[in-house]
Amino acid sequence: MDKYALLIDLGNSLQPIDDKYKVPQNIIEGCQSRVWLTAEMNNGKIEFQGESDAILVKGIVALLLQVFSGRTPDEIINADLYFVEKIGLREHLSPTRSNGLLAMIKQIKLYAIAFKSKTH
Repeated sequence: MDKYALLIDLGNSLQPIDDKYKVPQNIIEGCQSRVWLTAEMNNGKIEFQGESDAILVKGIVALLLQVFSGRTPDEIINADLYFVEKIGLREHLSPTRSNGLLAMIKQIKLYAIAFKSKTH
């Protein structure tokens, strides 16, 4: 199975988010497609929900949620993102989708920083 097919399968398995989260403040700026991302802190761990209107991007969202959901703010802030390079994800994306990937990771880290600052 090639990487695109895997991403599409991941995207198809992603639970859709409730429409109440599809608001402008949850849209990731810098993505070619519309991407919504929201987060909640439960028992010291951050749970992310996300969705996109593009199936390939939805797969990228699903991959990032699998990696980052259920982690502490510190784990997310200090995460080594080498896996993005190791699996060759960025090299298979257009420049605009690659920028969108970086924007999603940035927003995930910003959520972690915000939750960490609330707990101190």
